[in-house]
Amino acid sequence: MPYAANNPIHLDAVADGLAKNPALPPESVHRLFAHRRGFGEIAKRPDLTDDTIGAIIAAGDYWLTHSLALNRALPHAHRMTLARHPDPGIRVALAVAAADAPREMFERLLADPDPRVREQVVENDHVPEDLRARSAADPDPGVRAALAQWWPGAPEAVRRILLTDPDDSVRAGACSTYYRRLPRPVPPADLVPALLADPVTRAGAVRHTALDAEAASRLADDPDEDVRRELAAHPGIPSSVRDVLAEDPSALVRLRVFARPDTPPSTRAAIHARIVTHGSDWLADHLDYLDDDAPERELTHHLAWAELRSLRLPWVTADPLPHVDSPYACFRASAAMSDCLPEQVVARLLHDEESDVRTTMALHARDRIDPATAERIDRSHRPAKRTAWRPADEFPLPAAVLRLLATDPEPRMRQLATREPDLPSELLRALAADSDPGVRRTVAAHPGVPLRELTRLLADPSEQVATAAAGNPVLPPAEMHRLLALAGL
Repeated sequence: MPYAANNPIHLDAVADGLAKNPALPPESVHRLFAHRRGFGEIAKRPDLTDDTIGAIIAAGDYWLTHSLALNRALPHAHRMTLARHPDPGIRVALAVAAADAPREMFERLLADPDPRVREQVVENDHVPEDLRARSAADPDPGVRAALAQWWPGAPEAVRRILLTDPDDSVRAGACSTYYRRLPRPVPPADLVPALLADPVTRAGAVRHTALDAEAASRLADDPDEDVRRELAAHPGIPSSVRDVLAEDPSALVRLRVFARPDTPPSTRAAIHARIVTHGSDWLADHLDYLDDDAPERELTHHLAWAELRSLRLPWVTADPLPHVDSPYACFRASAAMSDCLPEQVVARLLHDEESDVRTTMALHARDRIDPATAERIDRSHRPAKRTAWRPADEFPLPAAVLRLLATDPEPRMRQLATREPDLPSELLRALAADSDPGVRRTVAAHPGVPLRELTRLLADPSEQVATAAAGNPVLPPAEMHRLLALAGL
């Protein structure tokens, strides 16, 4: 066996990679049915034949069948078979993947005896409106609450039913500060007084209420932080109430005051200083006991700090020039979202000290981004929250730049080199031996990686690298057969 020296360390990871490999020989598909340590990835393939699908269902393995139910390429006839499956977990998975299902499938799933299945279906925007509306009378409040959260654009008659539901959770979902879909619904005007009087819907009703000074003062003393947060963003509150909320115990409430256009500069600065001082390093210091007994107020401080970093203000974007030199990065990023900034301002914001400002400006000045600027923006990209996205996804770098990046000192920049489909073999070999597993993972999926290096990556210490190598379509069928045999499949 020519590759005996490259026997994988992580055979389960390799088997999962082979299951996703589009070049896997048809005769090898059945062999992966016996792989019981994964989650049935083989059943998610889009190229399964009717015989193969029938064999998966007949095998009776839960994870294989569950993955099959999640397969969005599954023919409708087989979906209907799974809709009758005795395990509700399978039927829930089927509902998750039922985006393009015909009416008869939705009718069956909405009549399912298990409320978890019905709850999953009402979240689907593809369900015919008349069928979805029936769920407003579902006997299970969890289903009705899900409908309220996921269908804010329901007809008024349906929204009225949900807003006046006898169950607290349903009313709370129907009149909320957060919905799973946008835009936010506006409740019927005649229901607003009752919604404001109801503790479970009060927070969601605040923004739809015309407030006088007395009502605003009363709400500023509400024990529900969410009510005070919504009040702090209400454009109609008097300055006296705004100033009270600027000293609220909750940092999230104070942040709403910070974001108001009528907040005095000194008040805004004081709020910003408190949030930054108390929130920036808190989570790192409290990870060990965050799930046990973390003080709620301290957690709120960190959440406010995180929200501050991603805050974008439409009123700043609408009138950006007064804010392009703001001491607050979120204000400068909001200004950078404007499409009518002078060229010199664009240039300044593209060199802003904050990564979010530079990236935002680049996304709103695409015609001014040359390769050198694109590389600089990506190299210095430090997102406010963890994300796989990076500026190079929006501003592809030229082949010549990508080749130079193959020897860059920074691993995250070397990863970009493999986006060049014609990367020379000597560079691919060097990247395949890179000390960084993220770099090796990207080269393991490259269509031009030399076979010797690819087979070595199958035995990589990193499971992710081994999985990527096994999923590479250039892997010879003979090598796939050998790997399956090593895995006992």
